[in-house]
Parts: sequence; structure tokens; C-alpha cells
Amino acid sequence: MTELLTRLSRYNQLMLAGINETLYMVGFSLLIAVIIGLPLGFLTAITRKGHIMENTPVHKVLDLVINIGRSVPFIILMVAVIPLTRVIVGTSIGTTAAIVPLALAAIPFVGRIVDNALQEVSPGVIEAAQAMGATPLQIVFKVLFSESLPAIILGITLTAINLIGYSAMAGAIGGGGLGDIAIRYGYQRFKVGIMIETVIILVILVQLVQWLGNLLAKRFDHR
Repeated sequence: MTELLTRLSRYNQLMLAGINETLYMVGFSLLIAVIIGLPLGFLTAITRKGHIMENTPVHKVLDLVINIGRSVPFIILMVAVIPLTRVIVGTSIGTTAAIVPLALAAIPFVGRIVDNALQEVSPGVIEAAQAMGATPLQIVFKVLFSESLPAIILGITLTAINLIGYSAMAGAIGGGGLGDIAIRYGYQRFKVGIMIETVIILVILVQLVQWLGNLLAKRFDHR
């Protein structure tokens, strides 16, 4: 009986550690992606032809960067940036190391989401702000950001959900988290129950993130 309780305790600790590692990877990579991807998306949108800070060369460069970033499959990106990960983190294995490719994968995704969200803002609202003498900076923060915030929140929610899936793939190269548990303890040791449980936990995490994102988007939707 004591041996069974000991095994269950170790098993629960393993799952809790996997959840914590997954949340750690997703949380920090999402934060980095938002910090960099948000201004990237805004610059891409406002430098578009006919927008408030039209600059075709800059727009084309930023648009190309986003497209290239979104075109690279994550599994290839993880391997390709191993040297960069070692320079930044000091190692290419572990949860902290996995944040580097996760963030790099999410930055262009956030950038494109923000760019698309800003394109949905009515030109009439922007023209009204310009007619009132608003500066480009004021239009960005008080008009564009305010009007597109619900769509941006939903886009960031989608990014977080994708990162949860990516974090599971990161387990394939020693990234830790639930994906690592599913591979090492579920697949390699033929314990189907562990694989099923990790999938269930990932599904629950996705549902919680989506619920929270919908709630926040509704909260900031002033329409």
C-alpha cells in the first residue's frame, strides 16, 4: 500500500511539474512575442499605402519579415536556432531554452494578427481623428489600438493556444513540459495512460485559455 501511494505521489508530481513547465514556456514566450510582435504589427499596418504613416519600402520589408517568419515550420525552426539558443541561454536543452524558438515562432504570428486587426478599423474613424488635429501617435494609441483591442486580444489568445501545441512539440528535443512527459514516459515506455492524460490536460489548458481570451475581448469591446 505504501509503495502504491509513493508511486502515485511521484506520478502526480511528474504531471504537476509538466504543467508548470508548459505554463512557464508558454507564458514567457507569449510575453516576448507580444512585446515585439505588437509594435511590429502596428508599424506594418500604419506604413501601408494610404495609411497615416505611409512608407512603402518600410512596409514591404516588415511584411516580408512577417511572411518569412510564419513560413518556417516550428520543428525546423527549433533545430535551426539551436546555436542562437545556446548564445542567449547557454544551453539548447530545457524549458528555458525552448522559450527562444517558441518566441521566435510567435512574434511574426502576433505581428500579422495585429496588422490584420488594424486593417479592420474603419477609415472614417481615422479620418475623423485627423480632422480633429490628432497626431499620428495619438491616432495609434487612442483610435487604432482602442478600436482593434478586442480583435488583438482574440489574436493573442489564438497565439497562446498555438504555443501550447508548439510547447508539446518542443518536448521532442528535450524542451520539457507535458510534451516531454508524453514522449519519454508515454511513448517510449509504452504507457498509453500517461499519453492520454497529457492530451486531456492540454485540451483543458486550451479551453481555459480560449475562455479567458473570449472574456477579455468581450470586456474591452465597446461596440
